[in-house]
Amino acid sequence: MKISGLLSRSGRELPGVTGVARVDRRVDALARRVGRGDIAVFDQVDLDRRTADALVAAGVAGVVNAAPSISGRFPSLGPEILISAGIALVDGVGAEVLRIKDGSRLRLHEGGVYVGDTEVARGIEQTANSIADLMIEAKSGLSAQLEAFSANTIEFLRHERALIIDRVGVPDIEVPIRGRQVLVVAASYNYTADLAALKHFIREYHPVLIGVEAGADALRAAGYRPHLIVGDPYQVETDTLKSANEVVVPAQPDGFAPGLERIQDLGIGAVTFPAVSNPEDLALLLAEAHGAELVITVGFQATLHEFLDRGRSGSNPSTFLTRLRLGGKLVDGHAAAALYCSRVSAGAVLLMVLAALAAVVVALLVSHVGGGVLISDTWNDVVSWVKGLG
Repeated sequence: MKISGLLSRSGRELPGVTGVARVDRRVDALARRVGRGDIAVFDQVDLDRRTADALVAAGVAGVVNAAPSISGRFPSLGPEILISAGIALVDGVGAEVLRIKDGSRLRLHEGGVYVGDTEVARGIEQTANSIADLMIEAKSGLSAQLEAFSANTIEFLRHERALIIDRVGVPDIEVPIRGRQVLVVAASYNYTADLAALKHFIREYHPVLIGVEAGADALRAAGYRPHLIVGDPYQVETDTLKSANEVVVPAQPDGFAPGLERIQDLGIGAVTFPAVSNPEDLALLLAEAHGAELVITVGFQATLHEFLDRGRSGSNPSTFLTRLRLGGKLVDGHAAAALYCSRVSAGAVLLMVLAALAAVVVALLVSHVGGGVLISDTWNDVVSWVKGLG
């Protein structure tokens, strides 16, 4: 719940949005500990969609960014999401804002950041109109970003070609995947709606369920048990970790896995996956390397703007090459839900036939017309129709 004003010592209400400051230079760590009504203070050039979604889900009242939320390099998606959710955004404040004491009471008003009556920093308060103008200007930077992306892709392939091309380093897992359909869920990009839309598909085909970090929590919240969890165990709830059949922990190229100690403390079996790719791509590579027939993704970026978004820029070469590796096996969850048509089970067909037959028999007996000849002919017609279904 947003608080529209702050009472000063004199008792008058001061304008703006107020909340408890949560300060951290690392925006990923900050997104995990902010709560409803807080004001998130961080430093990130080009605010990405994933971060914005996490802040909206946490219910923050305001956001203060030391850096420009849209630098002009490309249309970053985060600011528009915050503004659409009614969250106050003040950016370009400068690094001094990070000196604000965590837990202090802040007030945001017309670009100013106040502690009580004292202005401690000043930036630009973004609105829907200002964000729209910045997004138009930023679109001109897309060509430069694509050129940089091409160079990064070549460099990434030099270091990870053995993994991408020959599957070298993909760990063995106990979850049977070969010949089965696989659903990989990440907690981003409309994942809740897409997962709900696939409930009939999941019930009918029983795919292997892979949760990527918080995506595993999303599966469990929807009533499913993830077969496999891929990612940092510190990003997953304890009960979800214990419910999975197996956990795959990403590791650095030297074999060090930062989240492995939590798995060991919980007494859960796990394997490590040494690679520089992000957890989403590792989950896709696991499914492909172990013979998945079809891989459906939920919560993965699908558009050009999402692909170039700041929160994925460091892993874009991995993301692009991983999708090339899977080729036609990869299907977006939103598209799968739109195209999916539930099959009619044999039991349902049999029940329909019996109901129709009973209705015909009753009608003939009541009317006393045709006797056994008509009933026999009708039965033969029904039998022929059922054989035709095969």
